[in-house]
Amino acid sequence: MKATEGMFDESVVYVTKQGTQVRTDGGRIVVWDVDGDEGELATFPTEKLDTINVFGGVNFSTPFVAEANEHGIILNYFTQNGKYRGSFVPEKNTIAEVRRAQYALDDTIELDIAASMIAGKIRNARTLLSRKGVYGTDVLKDLGVRATNVETKDDLRGVEGEAGERYFSRLDETLTDGWTFEKRTKRPPEDHINSLLSLTYVFMKNEVMSALRQYNLDPFLGVLHADRHGRPSLALDLQEEFRPIFCDAFVTRLVNRGVITHDQFTQDNHLADDAFKIYCSKFDEFMQEEFTHPYFEYTVSRRKAVRQQAILLRKAITGELDEYHALTFSK
Repeated sequence: MKATEGMFDESVVYVTKQGTQVRTDGGRIVVWDVDGDEGELATFPTEKLDTINVFGGVNFSTPFVAEANEHGIILNYFTQNGKYRGSFVPEKNTIAEVRRAQYALDDTIELDIAASMIAGKIRNARTLLSRKGVYGTDVLKDLGVRATNVETKDDLRGVEGEAGERYFSRLDETLTDGWTFEKRTKRPPEDHINSLLSLTYVFMKNEVMSALRQYNLDPFLGVLHADRHGRPSLALDLQEEFRPIFCDAFVTRLVNRGVITHDQFTQDNHLADDAFKIYCSKFDEFMQEEFTHPYFEYTVSRRKAVRQQAILLRKAITGELDEYHALTFSK
């Protein structure tokens, strides 16, 4: 099996090779080369998986979809260059009490949870800059304090917006020679760094969505992002604390180490096919990397850390915890 054609830790698979089919065979999930002559590319134990991400011209057999539904495996669909298109979410019994608590959450608790997330995001932004040798970020420290003392969600959005501008104005200082970053742009991203940031935010959003679904939270009912049809507002909320310290750190690693270079992009700022396969492989490796958790003080992978935050969020929503504790790094 080629590493970029099917990557596996204990729960998540990426399938990027075009012309393949995901099927089931004897209690295992098989990635099969339909258009070529390579046959079986990869095989995985069904009971170990909870998410399969497929890109472009990859399809599923009907028996596999039935198997995925039975075993609670989420299927995420992307275009070949990584644009999210949708998901198949299995029919699973949700814990009714969790959903009732989420839907009944009052504005005060929502604001408290959201403020913790945004304060965590700002703290992590300062930490990333510090790790890259960028100092003089006291204004971000002040904004982090302001985030915990706001009275309305609009006030919190204002603090978050100002902190974002301050942070991104210094991000260029974290990049190696040959790479520059002027400002955050989207839809479409106007340069290669923005393209990598947008792509990584999509990948992280789906990590968060999988975690929320695993713990019976509705990813479309948020505490800060406004409700909008098709927008996974709660996933976007929870993702905030991971953006600097996981997503932006991953992008700076890719370019500073020369894993991704300018000549690996197409004219419209997308990664070329081979580079995209490298990106998928490196992202999965990054999410499997372990660190000492700053609060629990035991070793955990980044992917498991995201899922731990979903558990803490659920406990805050159901009242098992008095408050939500964002994942933050002080150094």
